[in-house]
Amino acid sequence: MSEAPNIKAGRNLPAAIVSGVVLVVLVIVSLATVKWLFGVLAIIALIVAVHEFVSVLRSQGIHVARTPVYVATAVIPSVAYIWGFEAQLAATGISILVVMIWRLRKGSEGFVADVSVSVLLVAYLPFMAAFLMLTLAADNGPWRVFVFVLLTVSNDIGGYAVGVIFGKHPIAPAISPKKSWEGLAGSLILQSAVGVLAFYFIFDAPWWQGLIAGLIMTVGATGGDFIESAIKRDLGVKDMGTIVPGHGGIMDRLDSLIPNAFVSWVLFSMFLGSGI
Repeated sequence: MSEAPNIKAGRNLPAAIVSGVVLVVLVIVSLATVKWLFGVLAIIALIVAVHEFVSVLRSQGIHVARTPVYVATAVIPSVAYIWGFEAQLAATGISILVVMIWRLRKGSEGFVADVSVSVLLVAYLPFMAAFLMLTLAADNGPWRVFVFVLLTVSNDIGGYAVGVIFGKHPIAPAISPKKSWEGLAGSLILQSAVGVLAFYFIFDAPWWQGLIAGLIMTVGATGGDFIESAIKRDLGVKDMGTIVPGHGGIMDRLDSLIPNAFVSWVLFSMFLGSGI
């Protein structure tokens, strides 16, 4: 008989570890070969995440303007990588206008709810994720993205390990009862330490920049976790999908990554320059 999943952890730990390792290997291989390959994988993951979101919303009677949202998910990160932030901003504005016009076909009933959620999806997923494409486009973009992933993984490992062993004081039990102050401390300590080492040895930058990056990105990742937890509770679902064993859906893996795509781009640009 196989062992039961770790109840306190809230997931099947062996499956979660295997899935996490596979995802990290895919990221490293893509970054180490042709850097735009990572962008392709990221866009595919985003489209799957949007589809998961759309499916859950449909079950709640909320209908997303699917075609323009899917197109925006592919286009916004792509133009950000090729032409930069101005193109990213323009593509986002066009996508929002198209979403509103597209929804007019179904009349006025439910218009506000459907358009609001559709615009939320465009802003929350492709627009925010496109900042990682801006990071990737830098001359040393693959290394910047690698450090971004390394810091995010450190955040998850530190928070998970310390939270499972020592977690007793929930941060916001009404939203995410398993997120504890002890786990947050574990995330802060490990991600800050990794940030110091990564900035010093990989970027040849001052150690204190890595410390600041680690601290701020812990806040961003934790905020992302709580945002998705609030969304799932509001929609009455445990996971957004089932495609990633031990984790749920792709969207359940992107929760801490999405906010930090923007946060890391700002920090890396401030400390390391645009790199272009």
